[in-house]
Amino acid sequence: MIADGAITQELLAALRRVLGSRWEFSLDGAYLEIRHSRGVAPYSAPRRNPAWRDLVLGMEMAFAERGVRRDNCLPLRWGRDTELAISAVQALDPFIKDGRPVTHRRGFLVQPVVRFTGERDAAGSLLDGYLTSFVNVSRVEPICRVEEYATAVDDWLFVLSRLGFHARHLSFFGHLKVWRRREVAGVTLMFRHRDLVLGDIVLLWNAADPRRMAVDLGSGLERLAWARTLGDWNNLVFGDLAGSAPRSVLDALRTATLLVGSGIAPAARGAGSAVRRLLGALEPDATRLGVSSAVRSAHDFWAVAAPLPVPWHATVVSLERELARSREPADGPALLAQPKALHSRRPRWTCP
Repeated sequence: MIADGAITQELLAALRRVLGSRWEFSLDGAYLEIRHSRGVAPYSAPRRNPAWRDLVLGMEMAFAERGVRRDNCLPLRWGRDTELAISAVQALDPFIKDGRPVTHRRGFLVQPVVRFTGERDAAGSLLDGYLTSFVNVSRVEPICRVEEYATAVDDWLFVLSRLGFHARHLSFFGHLKVWRRREVAGVTLMFRHRDLVLGDIVLLWNAADPRRMAVDLGSGLERLAWARTLGDWNNLVFGDLAGSAPRSVLDALRTATLLVGSGIAPAARGAGSAVRRLLGALEPDATRLGVSSAVRSAHDFWAVAAPLPVPWHATVVSLERELARSREPADGPALLAQPKALHSRRPRWTCP
């Protein structure tokens, strides 16, 4: 087992070596801050973000320049530890958790994920910067030495610079303490743009066999775009639909589109229960006019990561059927009022 003090000292030395004199390291006990040596400069946000596809392509090309290739998405239906994919790091499960010399994916991933853990206000509404589903832009791969983790930090700075982020507005921070969760151990550093946290970069290893080591970098595509312009969160995420319905409705339909579009049908249990959880929480009148526009918009967005196997129009049908089912009384569709004599015979029709 790696001694906690040894790994943190090796990590700190590697970061100093790779990042060089342009970065200042500040230690307060175990708490580390890494900032650009020239200090924070005034920030002038661009007026608009590039299209989602262009933003992804820019990251893909920048990573490729650093020798990191893009890999395919993980399946959204996961089934190990979690029903749904919640992070690209799950691609490392065979290597980190099972001791096998393989990974499901490696390199740069543009991974749709579903999480119900976003921060909310006192009324239960998601705060700006949080969604039930988002695109987890990530780099996940096995490494042999701690120095490769420091190199991954430097590579990420290069990628961010290609997206228009300046090093003087970026910083890294975190506690140099080893955490352990069952068979996995690690050290986590967060990174931010000005005061907005963008994600984290984690050094991982198997607690019983430290030779199985990996790097996990994770951020959100939507959050990265938001950090560039500092504009309105709703407009950024929902586009022309922002303001047409409450954020909770748009967020639920966006996530439900990802699930059903990925082939996960509404169900009482398993992965499909997430669809029912989302749609069942909506007010009955919230979707009376249908969901076609919201589904088409979300379907186009998710295609930035990978085309969804279920086309948008079939997704609309599935979601509207589920919404109709959720609005039915608990004992099923009611019969229209009929003369008593008719109730002795099998009814010819019922309400839809």
